[in-house]
Amino acid sequence: MASDLSSGEGMPLAIRRVVTGHDTRGASEVALDTGVPRSHAFQHVPGMVSRLVWASAPVPGLPFDGLDPTPSVASFVPSPGGTRFLIVTFPPDSVFAAREFEPAAAAAENLAVSPGLAECFEPDGMHATPTMDYAVVLDGEIWIELDEGRSTHLRRHEVVVQHGTRHAWRNKSERPATLAFVLIGASAAARNDTPFDTGNIHE
Repeated sequence: MASDLSSGEGMPLAIRRVVTGHDTRGASEVALDTGVPRSHAFQHVPGMVSRLVWASAPVPGLPFDGLDPTPSVASFVPSPGGTRFLIVTFPPDSVFAAREFEPAAAAAENLAVSPGLAECFEPDGMHATPTMDYAVVLDGEIWIELDEGRSTHLRRHEVVVQHGTRHAWRNKSERPATLAFVLIGASAAARNDTPFDTGNIHE
């Protein structure tokens, strides 16, 4: 299938999503075989695409009830224990530097497309969420910028494990970059004592 992106590069807007479940006899089957319903190609950020693939509650129930949870998601930031699976295509940074770029219109569109997440963004794209994130570079290359100008270059198939840090994604290349993200809602309640539960017992 040809790419739906105007550049003709990278991952298309419309991707196939296969979800498994069980039939009435308890045998495994494909329960859903569709496109990703919460997919959006930004009008005010040319080349940027958001795709909410799936969402889960803090304690997912099995067997799968056959209902797609993504259309009713009110926040792209999950509550503690919940998850969000996103695939995002980032255009080159030159898009944001273009004379015709309208930051206010782009921000308003992001609020409509990515509720809960868009509110976390600062004007320069830096943001932090109360989540632990797994990120995989599916296509292209991108830089993750952290505080004090710290920046790390990531190439195709490289991964990031992110622990609620303030960050921004910078595409300094000349072509789109597509990343897959799994956001896991976290709790910072124990940050001052034992920030991570490693499964070990502490006396």
